[in-house]
This record gives sequence, structure tokens and C-alpha cells, in this order.
Amino acid sequence: MLSAPAASLPRDRHGEPVDLEAARALLTPLSAQERLAWAQNTFGPGFALTTSFGIQSAVLLHMVSELAERSGQPVQVIWVDTGYLPPETYHYADQLSERLRLSLHVAQGAISPAHMEARHGRLWESGEVGDLERYHRLRKVEPLDRALLELQVRCWASGVRGSQTDHRRAMQTLDPVRGLWSLRPLLSWSRREVFYYMQEHALPQHPLFEKGYSTVGDWHSSGPDDGGISGRATRFGGLKQECGIHLPGLMGEGI
Repeated sequence: MLSAPAASLPRDRHGEPVDLEAARALLTPLSAQERLAWAQNTFGPGFALTTSFGIQSAVLLHMVSELAERSGQPVQVIWVDTGYLPPETYHYADQLSERLRLSLHVAQGAISPAHMEARHGRLWESGEVGDLERYHRLRKVEPLDRALLELQVRCWASGVRGSQTDHRRAMQTLDPVRGLWSLRPLLSWSRREVFYYMQEHALPQHPLFEKGYSTVGDWHSSGPDDGGISGRATRFGGLKQECGIHLPGLMGEGI
């Protein structure tokens, strides 16, 4: 019997409920590619991938591109464009989209960056966690939730890895997140595995990787590793580790 939360989550492509514990047990020993194939087989066109076109994004994008080619079924890729990404990220997005022939949907805020700044100021500069959370809600969480609703997504995959933040260490391969299923094919991968996969498949590195960045988001809240801090600690001025996309909450809350 399904628990009440699982019973309220989206059903598979055949209208059958998804048993969370059984799905986790099935997914745990599988490879990342096999986990993606499971999601596509289970949810059909209701399966999508989210990407930031960040330092490690090429791995899952390449896997999804190969999955789409093998199955003959395109996988929708959702890119949350905050309007504040570094120029290098926009160039990288163009490069990967063309090379991997991605079925790309760009999710953006309901109001423009200029409108947001006129109304709320440069929220990332105040040093207040509340302002940063509002920024992330307006530029990242709400745009993603709208895209997921618009595309009728039931399950979305992301490239999060357990070693990245305290919150991600507690994640499982499949979790309910804001009313949908969230799949983490690379949850147990190390940086070394990511690097070797990109090398094996001759995938281009993000241009900022060569400048010392191990993670990159918006231009104003990302920086290179400096020997003292590295990884997600370089993001958001040290105020937060998560932007909210991978945190629980109500789907569409605040929209």
C-alpha cells in the first residue's frame, strides 16, 4: 500500500501509482544511464531534465542526448536562465545545445531583471538571507515550477551529487520534491568520475573551469576556488548552500 504522500504524487505513463520504496530499491544498483532510461520508460513525455549549463552539466546532457537517440523519444531539457548568468555560460549553452541537439526549454522569471531591481533592488547585495531567498524564488524556483507545470512534467532529473552540500548528502536517488518526482542519476558520483566521463566522451569543459571554478551560477554569486573555500562554499556569498530548486515545498507556491 502506498503512503499518503506517495499516493498524491504523479502517476506513471499508464496511470499507475509509483511505489517510492520499490522504485528506490530498483534504482539504487543501476548506472546513471539506466536510471534515466527507467524514468523515460516510466513517465514517457512526462520526464524531463533540468540543467544550469554549469561546470558539470555536460555529463547528464550527453547521457540524455544518447538516450533520446536510442529510444527515438526526445527528452525535454529545462534551463533556468536567471538573466544574470556569466557570458561564458550563455556561450557554453549554445555550444552544448548545438552539439547534443537538445530539446531545450528556457525558463525565465515572470518579471525581467531590470523590473526586479527597480522593485526590490539588487537583492544579492544586501547580505540578508531573506533577500537572497527572494531573489532565488523570483529568478529560479518560480520559473522552474512554471516550466514543469507548462510541460506537464511528472518526474525531473538533475545532476546533483551528494558530496556537494549538507542537504544533498541526505538525498536519495528518487525523492518527492514540490509535488513531483525528482531523480538524481549522479547522486553518488565523485568529481573524478565526472571528469573522466567528460574526457572519455570528449565533452567540452565550461570556459570558467580553466579559471578555477568548480561550480558556477550567477555572475554575482559565483567565484573560483581560492584555496580556502571551494565548491558550493564559493556560492551565494557563503550565506546559503541551496538556491531552493531542490528543496521541498508546495508546487507553484508564490507564483
